Amino acid sequence: MANSDPGSVERTMELLRLLATAGGYGLALTQISEAAKLPHSTTHRLLHKLIDERMVVQRESNKRYMLGPLTFELGLAASQIYDLREPCRPILRRLAEEIGDTVYLTVRSGNESVCEDRYEGPSTIRVVTIEVGSRRPLGQGAGGLAILAAIPLEEREDTITRIASRYGTHKSLQERPLRNAIANCQRHGYSLIRSQVTLGTTAMGVAILDTLDNPIAAISVAAVDSRMSASRIELLSRQLQSTASSIRDALRSFSGQYD
Repeated sequence: MANSDPGSVERTMELLRLLATAGGYGLALTQISEAAKLPHSTTHRLLHKLIDERMVVQRESNKRYMLGPLTFELGLAASQIYDLREPCRPILRRLAEEIGDTVYLTVRSGNESVCEDRYEGPSTIRVVTIEVGSRRPLGQGAGGLAILAAIPLEEREDTITRIASRYGTHKSLQERPLRNAIANCQRHGYSLIRSQVTLGTTAMGVAILDTLDNPIAAISVAAVDSRMSASRIELLSRQLQSTASSIRDALRSFSGQYD
């Protein structure tokens, strides 16, 4: 897709990010145009360039747009370089078995977080709050909040401003609530959210740091409120922090990509 206009590239990437949040249901042209703050004509033109490149497809049944097959193929290629799952898998599977609840691996993607993997424990009462591949703003969800709280101060301030400006219609992503949640995360050493994404569910998360202490991912656990008493939250916080430390050690010997 040849185009020398940097602004056009930025707009195109914005459309792809929006479609990545929509999953298999896709988005209508009006929804994409409004979310991207672009005229319908510009949005339509960019989408059809992406269709020509197999990056986007349009369903015949409802005319909604969704990610195309080339995004999957590129993702497979990139996973050979950036896939955190291989070194994390045995560690997180063991954690899920130990605590019984659902454990998530979340990675940072700019001002957003992406659910990279999920491990379901043996508890008979399990909750699934997010699907693998789902994308959210940093600060929404326990994993994303843990990552945001660990970002270096100057970058974090800019990130908070951007998130609040773009997603401020969500109460939890408005500047004051977001800053309060970050402060609590930094004070306790873990993020904690209650009924923010799924009613009746509590989730908590801990950031995974690289060797320069920059957050590259997070691990989180979600369970029904009845399983998340104060004493259990304290126990889980220690387990999550220990697991994050184990993953950091594992990454040091995994290809050197994250050093």
